[in-house]
Amino acid sequence: MKIYKNLNIENKFKKSVLVIGNFDGVHTGHQKVLQKAKELAKKNKTKVGLMSFEPIPRMFFNKSLKNHRINSLSQKIFYLKKNNLDFFIIKKFNKKFSRIEYQSFVKEIMYKKLKCKYIFVSKNFKFGKNRGGNVKKLKLFEKKYHYKTLIVPPVKKNKKVISSTIVRKLISKGRVTEVENILGRPWSIIGKVIRGKQRGRKIGFPTCNLDIGGYVLPKLGVYSVKIKGNTFFKKGIANIGYRPTFRGKKLLLEVNIFGISKNLYNKELEIFFYNFIRPEKKFKNLNELKKQINIDIKNSKK
Repeated sequence: MKIYKNLNIENKFKKSVLVIGNFDGVHTGHQKVLQKAKELAKKNKTKVGLMSFEPIPRMFFNKSLKNHRINSLSQKIFYLKKNNLDFFIIKKFNKKFSRIEYQSFVKEIMYKKLKCKYIFVSKNFKFGKNRGGNVKKLKLFEKKYHYKTLIVPPVKKNKKVISSTIVRKLISKGRVTEVENILGRPWSIIGKVIRGKQRGRKIGFPTCNLDIGGYVLPKLGVYSVKIKGNTFFKKGIANIGYRPTFRGKKLLLEVNIFGISKNLYNKELEIFFYNFIRPEKKFKNLNELKKQINIDIKNSKK
């Protein structure tokens, strides 16, 4: 899969099937859309690609929306590669780009730059300045600019529509087993281990601390997880919260990796969430906390 950070694609990727969307999470609904796009490309003996925007436009327009992403960009690229796309355009979303009128978006980008043959979008697709363009307007230009618009019907699972919005809601409620079902894999966070106050180590449970970055916030509490490092893939437990027993003020993801106690500072880890064990709680003293952590570990190993 060829990755572009601009619109200057090679000629072999022009006159292709282009899917447009954020595809945050690359969930089973997204995967079905990509499959349909690939089938169309194969039938027409052409290439297939995706165009997404960075940052996610909603985060660009709402600066206070810090925790929104299901996946980081690197994770999105990894999962898109697994879907065997030919190319992926990561278009920088900035003030200048947000001011392009929808007519110019179609003429200058879709037609002149990318020369799309087929454009796959959802029925709610909006584009151009002030979201002035929609599917109806995209269809208006089809003959003039020689492309065909294909509307992707919502994908359903158990009679419920699959969407990134639903995935985010489920994560925020700690319902990570349901999220796994929609994503087709466990939800995960990638982050670098940062230096903490080593309180976990002092009470016999060394933890790796990670900043959650721009990821959507899961329900605060304890989870059973698996941790992937450069040389290991181990089970563990994770706590996301403010550590009320220690009067913590900063939100942290703390991970206790079973069978590993060495220093992992600045190492990149991927944390896979499997089950929600319990909500975050303030304990009267450290002994109570230690007892509870032992119970949590037993529960996570069930």
